[in-house]
Amino acid sequence: MARLAQTAGLTDVQKEILATVRAFVDKEVIPQAQELEHTDTYPAEIVEGMKEMGLFGITIPEEYGGLGESLLTYALVVEEIARGWMSVSGVINTHFIVAHMINRHGTPEQKQHFLPRMATGEVRGSFSMSEPDLGSDVAAIKTKARKDGDSYVIDGSKMWLTNGGTSNLIALLVRTEEGAEKAHQNLTTFLVEKPEGFGEVAPGLTIPGKIEKMGYKGVDTTEAVFDGYRTGADTVLGAAPGKGFSYMMDGIEVGRVNVAARACGIAIRAFELAVEYAQQRKTFGKPIAEHQAIAFKLAEMATKVEAAHLMMVNAARLKDAGERNDVEAGMAKLIASEYCAEVTQEAFRIHGGYGYSKEYEIERLMREAPFLLIGEGTSEIQKTIISRGLLREYKSRG
Repeated sequence: MARLAQTAGLTDVQKEILATVRAFVDKEVIPQAQELEHTDTYPAEIVEGMKEMGLFGITIPEEYGGLGESLLTYALVVEEIARGWMSVSGVINTHFIVAHMINRHGTPEQKQHFLPRMATGEVRGSFSMSEPDLGSDVAAIKTKARKDGDSYVIDGSKMWLTNGGTSNLIALLVRTEEGAEKAHQNLTTFLVEKPEGFGEVAPGLTIPGKIEKMGYKGVDTTEAVFDGYRTGADTVLGAAPGKGFSYMMDGIEVGRVNVAARACGIAIRAFELAVEYAQQRKTFGKPIAEHQAIAFKLAEMATKVEAAHLMMVNAARLKDAGERNDVEAGMAKLIASEYCAEVTQEAFRIHGGYGYSKEYEIERLMREAPFLLIGEGTSEIQKTIISRGLLREYKSRG
């Protein structure tokens, strides 16, 4: 059989892109990942390499200088990158979501202003919905934008901005009180340009230092504090106040495919490490891979990797076809993140005591995998989305 997580029906261009990315990951990412992760160092050289390959513009239309590739291509690229180091995929994830939102919902002026520079990586996007006491209740956002002449004044605090310090564009969801009866129709998305860095980066906008995390290191995760921050009305995404929630949810759908792809990448790497170690490590006169207890673990791990990959690919292809994929994206994110945690833990067990050592790569994966159980919505949120979709399709006629 072929190696795990192969995708049928790819074009020659897709195959070439993935082969190039995989070679880059093997040569440039994996050899540096341990040191950069342990020192919590931003992977600047790796990011420059991704710029040169055009990965920041992989889904941006060719008319704006991008590669014009599909969500599936992007997801498979993310899978390859996460196989090397999940944090690197985080550098382009929020960027991709913001580019997708601008391309789908932005005004012609916004597209022309941002997309060519996003395609080169000159402008890098971050994505901001969450707040310190918000959780998954997005409709309860407290950060407000008040209309003041031709401008808006924004006050409030946002939380968990991936690339908050290293990005120079934030897609920001805030409350604008449109007078709608439904809470989520009173939310607006702004495109906030800012300098890179930390501290007060612009009048009324402060990006505090990095949040210390268990894993997902290297990439910066921050807060954003708005205190009388003034921005023009032309920064409202799509020139459409009150539609911010729907625009963000569109971005989240592709984000869930991305998280599923990242989970697949980590699970693939965990399996690779486990199957290699199991054939080298000997006990009782033979490699531990020949002991049934370990062989069965490998079989179960491989099956979970393959199942998660197939569901991720299906969700991406549905979105590319223009079909609703909230249920499928939720299913893919749910199963991929849960299986990733399980496969990584089994790889850890196979390594025995060595898995607890920082010298071994599996120790890093054990700290990275849990993040995917939370990112872009917890497993419980995915189950809520899935069940609602199922009840919608299987509505009782009794």
